[in-house]
Amino acid sequence: MSALPLTTAECREFRAQAHHLQPVVSIGSDGLTAAVIREVNAALNAHGLIKVRAHVDDRDTRATMLQQLADELSAGIVQHIGKLLVLWRPLPIKEKVIDPLKKPGPKTVKVIQNSSRGGQRPEVKRVKVLGNQRLTASGKIKRAKSRTTSVKKKGLG
Repeated sequence: MSALPLTTAECREFRAQAHHLQPVVSIGSDGLTAAVIREVNAALNAHGLIKVRAHVDDRDTRATMLQQLADELSAGIVQHIGKLLVLWRPLPIKEKVIDPLKKPGPKTVKVIQNSSRGGQRPEVKRVKVLGNQRLTASGKIKRAKSRTTSVKKKGLG
């Protein structure tokens, strides 16, 4: 794999976004170990744009580490300033798993009823509405009625 090429405009935009970020991964005196590479990969999958702090004094060593990380993880090099390294990789697309057997859960609804006396604050109640219930306009909870289906749709006729 190789590093992602970034345009100057993209680098400028990612630098601006990364300005307020804190370093997510620290590279110690051991350098780039397999565990560090795994952590950087996990952080890139979770965040996309990350800062890495390298606790190495030699600038050439840090530049080599940055290039090696970008090559191994197919990430783009955004910035190398001091001991901070900034990497970017597009976030992977997460597929939403829809379970057909899962039913909607209870919802907490806020019911506001005006006071019968004028000038009083309205009464606020929080009510839990289950999947087979509905809330009426007056603020009462009613159970949903089962729908009647025609004989033709049932397949009996």
